[in-house]
Amino acid sequence: MFEFKFTEEQLMLRETVRDFVNNEIKPIASQIDQQGEIPKELINKMAEIGFLGIAFPEEYGGGGFGEVGYCLMQEEIARGCMSTATFIGAHQSIGTNAIYIGATEEQRKKFLPALTSGEKIAAFGLTEAQAGSDSFHLKTYAKLDGDEWVINGEKLWITNGGIANIISLFARTDKGISLFAVETDRPGFKAGPPEKKMGIKGSVTNALSFDNVRIPKENLIGQEGRGFIYAMKTLDAGRLGLGAACLGVSKELLELSTKYAKERVQFDHPIAHFQAIQFMLAEIAIMIYNMESIVYRTAVDYDLGKDISRQSAIVKYYCSESLDKIVDFAVQIHGGMGYSQELPIERIYRDSRINRIFEGTNEIQKGIIAREVIKKNGKL
Repeated sequence: MFEFKFTEEQLMLRETVRDFVNNEIKPIASQIDQQGEIPKELINKMAEIGFLGIAFPEEYGGGGFGEVGYCLMQEEIARGCMSTATFIGAHQSIGTNAIYIGATEEQRKKFLPALTSGEKIAAFGLTEAQAGSDSFHLKTYAKLDGDEWVINGEKLWITNGGIANIISLFARTDKGISLFAVETDRPGFKAGPPEKKMGIKGSVTNALSFDNVRIPKENLIGQEGRGFIYAMKTLDAGRLGLGAACLGVSKELLELSTKYAKERVQFDHPIAHFQAIQFMLAEIAIMIYNMESIVYRTAVDYDLGKDISRQSAIVKYYCSESLDKIVDFAVQIHGGMGYSQELPIERIYRDSRINRIFEGTNEIQKGIIAREVIKKNGKL
């Protein structure tokens, strides 16, 4: 039987993040959306508090809170601004974590402190024009030339791509897909203009190009040819963090919708008195309960070192699908005001849709889950 209770330290972390979100993020969330960027001042504040390395061991400059702590943080950050949660996820959960997962001890000590402290920002360079869901068939190539790797190719839809100092880059070598730490100040590297997106507009997304980019031989992370394995393990954690963000937004939507339903009067009664509204609130509460259960159960397993490929796929699928239903309920409960930019519901509605696409589409997640179910003859 699964039993879990947050520690005092974890609960204190949640309160710290919640206070920060209420004071520093929520007041400017609309500005972040409209201006299409997260203020550097906000990033610096989060770095100073330790939010940008919260999950990693203290020996590498991290907060030592593990995946459970990271999920608690992302849950709260997403309540204030999904763009900011996406920025943190790309930097920490996949950009930095890819290096942590694949690196030797020497490489961890070399690269991680600057990333966990927020001195440098990371991005995760996997997706290409013809290698999205089919990420195994990427074309970016790295060739060893003496003591340097020479990289050529292009990446697409890279979160933090235009602001990153280090790209965790996946490229094909003579031995297969490999992982490299690529500093973005190298000659030949170029980030394209920010993509114009429907939602999470404050999260910068760019195409990247590598034209004979040279990096030291030592910037090959881990073993040559094992990059695809590193990528899949990284995405397991990334999907879990995404689920935590979906959970946080859902909780925010439930609070906003309940408050509005009690204040909005029609036919001489608050609309919270009407069964149609009550049933929508009930369905939201049911989905949140399920989301919270699977997010933290899986986070505990991750921190215990267990394989969570199937569980993280379930978390990503269920939480992103549930959030889309929840935000639609929230718009309906708010009526015309839910469609207005005067309230955050409209922004959250736009921000939510991407969760069913990135970190592996939900169709891919169902494939992962089904493969594991068949492999284990239907036993969970």
